[in-house]
Amino acid sequence: MISFLSLKSLASRKFISFLCVLSISLSLSLFLIVEKLRDGVQDGFTNTISQADLIVGARSGPTQLLLYTVFHMGSPTNNITYSSYEKIKNHPTVAWTIPISLGDSYQGFRVVGTNKSFIEHYRFYGDKKVELAEGEWKDSVFGVVLGATVAQNLQHSIGDELILSHGIQQDSILDHDNAIFSVAGILKPTGTPVDKSVFISLYGMEAIHIGWENGAPSYDLEEDISDVTKEQLKTEQLTSFILRTKNRIALLGLQRYIMDFKAEALSGIIPAMTLTELWGMLDQLENAFIGISFFVIIIGFLSILIALYMSLNERKQEMAILRSVGVSAKQIVGLLLSEAFFLSFMGGIFGFILQYILLGVIGPFVEERFGLSIPISNPTSLELMVVGGFILLGTLSGLIPAIKAYRNSLHNGLSSN
Repeated sequence: MISFLSLKSLASRKFISFLCVLSISLSLSLFLIVEKLRDGVQDGFTNTISQADLIVGARSGPTQLLLYTVFHMGSPTNNITYSSYEKIKNHPTVAWTIPISLGDSYQGFRVVGTNKSFIEHYRFYGDKKVELAEGEWKDSVFGVVLGATVAQNLQHSIGDELILSHGIQQDSILDHDNAIFSVAGILKPTGTPVDKSVFISLYGMEAIHIGWENGAPSYDLEEDISDVTKEQLKTEQLTSFILRTKNRIALLGLQRYIMDFKAEALSGIIPAMTLTELWGMLDQLENAFIGISFFVIIIGFLSILIALYMSLNERKQEMAILRSVGVSAKQIVGLLLSEAFFLSFMGGIFGFILQYILLGVIGPFVEERFGLSIPISNPTSLELMVVGGFILLGTLSGLIPAIKAYRNSLHNGLSSN
């Protein structure tokens, strides 16, 4: 009987009930999304690179070296000589290396000079490999491989020609327009900064900088260099490189060898440790996420409290009539709690569904803008517990108006007021 009366009562106040359910739905969905974003950001940072023991570059802070090598954020303090790279590469404890050369861009996307070692050895999210969606990875002078986001946003396909720009600014005024690159391959999406990168060979990086030894072109930019061959090119410098050791026991010894390298000042950082330190520096961001989640929950519960409490003055006669037909004061409390339960239940169900709709909308934006993947996965037991707890707390938030209704029903009786 109480449940039937609760539904009839809510139906008689359709608009207020709808607003209350909407408020609860938005609160719950935003709470779940904020939690997914928080977890997604942390996972995105910590899983962008896996199975790499050291990142080596010019002497600088660990975070700076990590950011420009892995996330392509910021600029390197200096380059390192290719001879130093080869000496460390040939160290008996080194299993493989991935050279990285930065400094150019293509329509706002970073250009990364590297070689086939990247697609062979780079790992992310555990043991996931970088794979080609179409085409092939060539170490040719003017071949280019595009990340998934670059290819999608710029609508490029295999065989398209493009011109790279000098510098990392989106609106660079210096183009390498004497070198025409051709798209040789397009990578599958990874949910990492790889998606927003343009990969060329180390030969290509050297070719477009012929005559740029002083940081600016010292020759006619119209001079065609399309006939330059690998044999005519020699890599002199790199930005940094990633390596893995044959034996993890040798890691710290190799790191000391790099830090004490006599030919030039180098830094060798352990990615996993630096990623942990980086996330520790972002504690304020994580606390902000938690604070947002907390206030979102409070808003949802307040909507139930306000909706039921404000309606009590309009429902005095309704309560009095119910008392006159034999409904006890305790049943009046049950009626209000039932209404709070139905509002919370409907809000919880719609909010749970709404999170997936919103994730489908904002997920691609977050991945495109920040290179972080927010996967839409099946409901977890934790999410179901959150929804259940949300419904329970929403029901309990109806206690205050329920207690007031209990007191009113005891004292007011069949009053004309």
